[in-house]
Amino acid sequence: PPSPLPLSPAGYFLSFWDYETPKVMVVKNRTLGVIYRSVQFLVITYFIWYVFISQKAYQESETRPESSVYTLMKGTAVHGDDILDTVEYARPSEGGDVISTILRREVTYDQSQGTCAEHFNVANANCTKDSDCVQGEVDFDGHGRRTGRCVQYYNHTFKTCEIQSWCPIEEYAVVREPALEEAINFTVFIRNSIHFPKFKVGNIKDASNKRDMQKYLNKCQYHEEKEPYCPNFRLGYIAHKARENFTELCRTGGVIGVFINWQCNLDIDPSNCKPTYAFRRLDLRKDQANSGYYYRFAKYYRKDGVESRTLIKAYGIRLDVIVHGHAGKFSPIPTIISTVTAMTSVGICTIICDWIMLTFIDKNEVYSDRKFDEVSKWHLQSPHPQKLLFPTEDTAPKTPHQ
Repeated sequence: PPSPLPLSPAGYFLSFWDYETPKVMVVKNRTLGVIYRSVQFLVITYFIWYVFISQKAYQESETRPESSVYTLMKGTAVHGDDILDTVEYARPSEGGDVISTILRREVTYDQSQGTCAEHFNVANANCTKDSDCVQGEVDFDGHGRRTGRCVQYYNHTFKTCEIQSWCPIEEYAVVREPALEEAINFTVFIRNSIHFPKFKVGNIKDASNKRDMQKYLNKCQYHEEKEPYCPNFRLGYIAHKARENFTELCRTGGVIGVFINWQCNLDIDPSNCKPTYAFRRLDLRKDQANSGYYYRFAKYYRKDGVESRTLIKAYGIRLDVIVHGHAGKFSPIPTIISTVTAMTSVGICTIICDWIMLTFIDKNEVYSDRKFDEVSKWHLQSPHPQKLLFPTEDTAPKTPHQ
């Protein structure tokens, strides 16, 4: 026969056009057969359990539902001599996917526009004479515009620069009120409407009429198993599920995410499409600069003909409602694709067993000679092509093992 092609670019180019076809060889080896069937069993089991049962790869799915959220807070609390209702502690009183409640207040009463001493913790605010204060200067961390005068800090002996602002400043005149710990029993109402447009299915709660629905909403309390549709949550329950201490939240405030997840298998009755809830603290507790939750607002009025205000710094819990959804229904197209993928993946069993056979098992050279045949035109032009192409015991070359 002609000599093999040399390892040259031309030889590589010509070998690219060779055709390879698999050849069936039965190997009478019990160990290799056990390995082959075991790997087959594992691969098939994985696809049946994980792909078809766990991931439901036979279904057509939709993961971006249309959703709307409406939140409301209910409850009454006694705070000192005052009775607080929703208008006093809920912001906003009726809201969308965000609602917050005031748990503690720091109040500065009777502020009015005028001049007063800057707080001593502000940079370059401490002074001994007027020349230490630059007129018209505004400090980023300060409370107003400097007048250029050095004045006594309220009823203290030291001096700071005078500013034009709402006086007296908050840090000097603030009154810290006790926490509203009764808020632990407040009720948060979270109504979530969801719709999967691809399947034309939305969340439903059977009720014969609106009156029955209203009665249900007024008396129910959320329970993961008994009342999964009830949208009423105790504020203390939310804090507990988020693994937060309610007393600490009253002191610093915090942001809690309410995650609503709809997992709907539409191959069964749509009424089984129930929401699951998860709660997690969103602000970073370890980052002191960004932890907690508070905001300021003011109540304005006129006192002796002068516009005045009461400044309120409110600490509280802010709830961010985040909705996710996934719906699936049987479809032949993903079923066929998943089945073909599973059948193709079974081919890895042959690759693994061939590698074991040609690497570790005795007589691997014999297996290699039987597995790989090279056929060329020279063999086809031989006077006995049948014997060359398919050697028998008489024509096959003898090996030391034989």
